[in-house]
Amino acid sequence: MDVRRFCGYPAVGSRETGQESWRFFQVEGALEWRMGNLSGAELQQVRLYLSQLYPLETALLGASDNLDTAQAASWYHNGHELRDRVALLTLWRRRLCAFLGVTGGLELQDGRAVVI
Repeated sequence: MDVRRFCGYPAVGSRETGQESWRFFQVEGALEWRMGNLSGAELQQVRLYLSQLYPLETALLGASDNLDTAQAASWYHNGHELRDRVALLTLWRRRLCAFLGVTGGLELQDGRAVVI
């Protein structure tokens, strides 16, 4: 689920319903096939990517802690911290997609965003 999410693809729901909608979409199907057929070494590499992605994603939540303070004593807030963190997370998400040989979902495509 996290590989799919970090690659920018939506949830597929429960497979118990018999409706595996990813099969109807070429890129999602390629991602699902690759995830189901990774070698041991490839799976280890995917786990390494995930271990890098989790803290980068979590750091976005903490970036809002300092938005109300521009300076405290000799400390200066990086006004671009959130943008920089999003860019770093996006870089690692795209690297995961490249390793898996898939195009990122809508959220990772330039000029397109997913609005929830």
